[in-house]
Order: sequence, then structure tokens, then C-alpha cells
Amino acid sequence: MSSLLDKKQTGIVFSVQKYSVHDGPGIRTLVFLKGCPLRCAWCSNPESQNFQPELAYNRNKCLGIDKCTRCVDHCSSGAITFGEDEKIDLDHDLAKNELHLAKACPGNAIIVYGEEQSVDKVLKRVEEDEMFYARSGGGMTLSGGEPFAQHDYALSLLREARRRHINTAVETCGAASWDTIEACMPYVNTLMYDIKSMDDAKHKEFTGASNKPILENLKKIREHFPKVKIRVRTPVIPGFNDTEKDIMDIIDFVSSLPGEKCEYEALEYHRMGQPKYENLGRDFPLDASMQLDGEVFAKIKVLVDKYNNF
Repeated sequence: MSSLLDKKQTGIVFSVQKYSVHDGPGIRTLVFLKGCPLRCAWCSNPESQNFQPELAYNRNKCLGIDKCTRCVDHCSSGAITFGEDEKIDLDHDLAKNELHLAKACPGNAIIVYGEEQSVDKVLKRVEEDEMFYARSGGGMTLSGGEPFAQHDYALSLLREARRRHINTAVETCGAASWDTIEACMPYVNTLMYDIKSMDDAKHKEFTGASNKPILENLKKIREHFPKVKIRVRTPVIPGFNDTEKDIMDIIDFVSSLPGEKCEYEALEYHRMGQPKYENLGRDFPLDASMQLDGEVFAKIKVLVDKYNNF
């Protein structure tokens, strides 16, 4: 495909985050694409799951109905009512087609997650920090959601970034078609790949999908692209995969892959995304008081370090 067609390709982006140092080598700009085939119970970016733009309402930012009722004036669906605390209540189901309400809110209590953007528009933002990439070895990281789920858009972003000599990385859950992954991989410098569990039944229970295509895709990536840098990551979730056996099963699988050795990282469970569920009108899927035992995670870190340093 020509550069002109790639530049015009559009997709749904819900955030662009600059100056990240945890999502690939060097200083990076993260481009978050909307849409994911999984429904991980611990997901910290629930705003990334649905493919289309959607409204969120942060009650703490509402100015109060004694000061402002602009959203009510612009609402035609009856989605907005007055709450007992003198702030508005928003019915997310009724308001799903009223994205314009975000523009009516002066306090940014109502916002839209997701905007259609062209490849050229996104990469112009990425290029604003080229000097940091050159000095640090950084670049652009596609995240989500699942970036490969918007397959044509992800491919155009990666291909056009390569034309502009921008280092690329992708964060993926691996739940995508092999054809999509195979098409994108020649334009990926670093791949961060989630393996959540080797137990298919538990994987289905906690993510809503089988792990079999995810594991098979990683095998194929290593067979077809043996030299690409890969960091396998596991979010360690209490009651799901927080035993030494869970982690060793993943390490054994990663160790068996062909090609150059993959790095491995265990990510400690946190609840920082929990308030987003309320803002989106959803229930948080896990026990809100649940915490990962520090001693348990320390033992897991020992296993991870032993693998990486072997």
C-alpha cells in the first residue's frame, strides 16, 4: 500500500500518552487503540474494551445543578436526571448516542473515550518528540485495548512509522488472527506479549476466551520472526495465577519457544483502573478489597529473575 493511502487510514484512538518509559525501550509515545476481544476481570483500561466511542461521567467533577445544567439542555434522550447530591445522574445506556454531551460540559465531568483519527494525524503527534526517541532509543508503542483488533489501522500506523524511521513497539494480548499478526510483524521492533495463564479453563473464566490461539500465535511469531525482541508479560492476579506453579508453567512454555530468548516480566496486580468502571456505568468485576500478597509476589519475582538471568 502507498504511503498516501496509509496516511489516510483511520481508526478509533482513545488516548495518546507521551513520555512513557515502561512500554518499550527508551522514551515512548503510547497510542491507545479502542477495542479488545478479551474481558479480563482485572482490566485497568475498561474504556478500551468497546470498539466505538463512549461517554464517561466523573461525578466528582460535576459543578452541580445549582451552577450548571448545560448538559440537561443538550440532552434529548432523557439520560440525565438530578441526583440527591445536587449533581446529575447519567444513564449510560440512554446516552450512548449523545456523545455531544461532552462538549456541553464545562467541567469535563462528561467526556468521550474514543475519537476517529487518521494515521497521519497520530504520527504527527508522535513526531513531536523525535528528539527524545533519538537520544533514548524510544519511539511509538501501540497499545489498547488490543491494537491488532483494528488490524488495517494498526498495520498502516506501523508501516507509515517505519517509513518515517520511527522505532515501533506493540503491546498485545495475542488474541488476534494470525494473518493480521503476520502482516504487522515486519514493521515491529519490540513486541510485548501477554501470557496470563497456561490453564485454558481458568483463562476462559477470567478473560472470556480460550488461551489456545494466544499461545499458538506466540509460537508462530517465534518461528517466523525468530530475532524480533519479545517481552512476555504476566499480570499476577490473586486467585487466578498467583502461585509459583502458575508462573513456572508460563516460564516453561516461554523457555520452549524457538528463536532468540524472550524476556519475561511479572506485573503486580493493582486497582488503579477501578474508578473508571463507575465512570462508565459498569460494575468492577473483582472484589474491590482484594490485594496481592507481597510475599507471594516476591517469590514470583525470584522465579522471573532466575529465568531472565539464566
